[in-house]
Amino acid sequence: MSATTTDATLAYDEVLERYDPVMGLEVHVELGTATKMFCGCATEFGAEPNSQVCPVCLGLPGALPVVNEKAVESAIRIGLALNCEIASWCRFARKNYFYPDMPKNFQTSQYDEPIAFEGFLEVDLDDGTTYRVEIERAHMEEDTGKSLHVGGSTGRIHGATHSLVDYNRAGIPLIEIVTKPLRGAGERAPEIARAYVAALRDLLKALDVSDVKMEQGSMRCDVNLSLMPKGTEALGTRSETKNVNSLRSVERAVRYEMCRHGAILDAGRSVVQETRHWHEDTGVTTSGREKSDADDYRYFPEPDLVPLAPTRETVEALRQTLPEPPAQRRRRLQSDWGFADLEMRDVVNAGLVELIGETVDAGASPAGARKWWSGEVARRANAAAVDVPSYAAERAITPAQVVELESLVISGRLNDSMARQVWEGVLDGEGTPTEVADARGLELVQDDGALDAAVDEVIAANPDVAQKVRDGKVQAAGALIGQVMKAMKGQADAGRARELILAKLS
Repeated sequence: MSATTTDATLAYDEVLERYDPVMGLEVHVELGTATKMFCGCATEFGAEPNSQVCPVCLGLPGALPVVNEKAVESAIRIGLALNCEIASWCRFARKNYFYPDMPKNFQTSQYDEPIAFEGFLEVDLDDGTTYRVEIERAHMEEDTGKSLHVGGSTGRIHGATHSLVDYNRAGIPLIEIVTKPLRGAGERAPEIARAYVAALRDLLKALDVSDVKMEQGSMRCDVNLSLMPKGTEALGTRSETKNVNSLRSVERAVRYEMCRHGAILDAGRSVVQETRHWHEDTGVTTSGREKSDADDYRYFPEPDLVPLAPTRETVEALRQTLPEPPAQRRRRLQSDWGFADLEMRDVVNAGLVELIGETVDAGASPAGARKWWSGEVARRANAAAVDVPSYAAERAITPAQVVELESLVISGRLNDSMARQVWEGVLDGEGTPTEVADARGLELVQDDGALDAAVDEVIAANPDVAQKVRDGKVQAAGALIGQVMKAMKGQADAGRARELILAKLS
């Protein structure tokens, strides 16, 4: 099927009227180990193609694998964090299929004996409710290489003139986390899918087992979806949308596939069990290949690797290394910082929890930390199409600078308007907050005599407004304060100006 082919879709509301969606989410996570799963090759992202390979990860005859101990420990920690049972005995298997970017023509994975199984993850949704996602298994495997299709307009094999293969990624440790079928989600199925992947990403980041950079492919999601006609219990035929690599795309892919399946079933046709490709630019999926069942992979135990049998003592020792669960930590921080639910939700959605935490630890107030990171910095980061932490890191914007800026306001040197000007200068690379304030000559006038004279002039020039204040309409003083600030070129203390105005007109 051409990548430009558009399938018929059914309106989302109509899908929900007639069908119940069932989802299964498979998340692949590249572990942040220094070496690959079964050899000593480096795992650095972005290295020259085929520069991080050896006979083992290239699948050359006679090469024997050796299990990466750190990867096994990471797998156990992930399983524990997902409330899974950890197997006392498990082993690897060969998953046999041909693909150009898999040099051995099989993938070393786990089949019926995964290292972690029967777990769950509580997921917080946008309205504050919680949805429990049941985890079927979390198993270890190795990543494949990467095919680069050249000459086409889409980067897909359709229309390409030739393909290149980079085997640097082949053999990088992977954990595949598979949910049980998620039923009963209804209209919230797309939201739940996004929230689950987001919660899983936060958990893996807290565990420090992966950089979870979806845009680089170190975390990617396969979306399995089917529809059941209302009132039935038999699962429908599923499609599997492969390698979705952003939270927004996970949500959109679920919604699109629900609408596509609905149109097929409404037309009296059968859904094809297949893999599909997600297209970020058009928001649609296109056909990849018919999906194989487990039997087609001819799994059998890997003969070159001994079984793994982690002791209870090892498992319990690794359990002690688990961090505070991210959702629990967010609730604690929200209480400590005094943020409203909506404020905390905005902070989480903007990826600012860690930056605000570091800034508060450095001495800023929680409100000040949230204000300065979520204002101009967030606006500029959004314009640059990056998140705030990445933007701050690239430009060496630090929590210490926020603390310094806030101290200039608290000490009375700057008012809020001046502080915003100073912060813009800091973001433009003009120096520290104090250096920017000095260079721009920004400082509140501390001379009460000059402020008193400015207040008198403004009252005299605005007799009608002054009379309203005398008559008890205190809010009218705002117009006079604005005139005072203008007269003093923004360098007056607005609070002190208000005090003087009200005192003179009382």
